[in-house]
Amino acid sequence: MSISSPVSSFTRVAFMSAVALGLAAASPSSVSAQSSPSQTKTWELRITGGAFVPTGDHRLILDDAQLTAAQVSWLVRPHQTPRLAVTGTFAWARSRDIASTNDPKLDVFSSDIGVEARFAERFAESPVTFSPFVGLGAGARSYNYRKLDVDATNNVAGYASVGGELGMGRVGIRLEVRNYVAGFRPLVGTGGSEIRNDVTFLIGMRFDRR
Repeated sequence: MSISSPVSSFTRVAFMSAVALGLAAASPSSVSAQSSPSQTKTWELRITGGAFVPTGDHRLILDDAQLTAAQVSWLVRPHQTPRLAVTGTFAWARSRDIASTNDPKLDVFSSDIGVEARFAERFAESPVTFSPFVGLGAGARSYNYRKLDVDATNNVAGYASVGGELGMGRVGIRLEVRNYVAGFRPLVGTGGSEIRNDVTFLIGMRFDRR
C-alpha cells in the first residue's frame, strides 16, 4: 500500500505536531493541579462536521467527502490527570466511487469506540480553557451505494486520533484528526480484502451533562 500522496505527508506532520503538543501540555509546568468546573463532567454529547480524505490507493476509488458525526463520551477518571474518556462515534461521509462509470454516490459509515487520554487543561482559571488529547479505537466501516442495487460491504477498522478542545463552561469547541486503517473489499464483484488508509478531520461542539 502506498501512502506517499501530499495529503498523507501533511497528515503525518499534523500527527507528529499534535503529539508533541500533547506531551508538552502534559508536563507538570503546563497547569496548576487545581480542579476546574469542566473537570467534574462525566458525560459529553457532540455533533461534529468535517471531511473524509482517502489516502494512497484509496484515492483511486473514493472521492474526498463531507462528513457528519455524532459522538458520546464518558469520562472514566474526571478528577485525575490525564483524564480518561471512552468515546463512541458514528460517522457518515458522502463520497463517490470515482473508479466506476458516472461516479455513483457512495455512503461511507463508520461506527467505533475508543479511549482518549486528555491532558491537563491550560488556562484552568480562565473563562476559556484548552485541553489536548490523544486516542485509540476500533470498530466497523461500511460502504453502501446510495442508489445502486448492490450489497453493502463491511470491514473492520481501527484509528489513532489527536486533537484539542477549547472549553467554555459546559460548552466546548473540539478539533480532532483521525487516521484510520481499515479492511477494504471490492465494492462490486468478488475479491480479497486489502488494507486501506484514510483520514478524517472533525470540528464540532460539545455539551456536558453533569
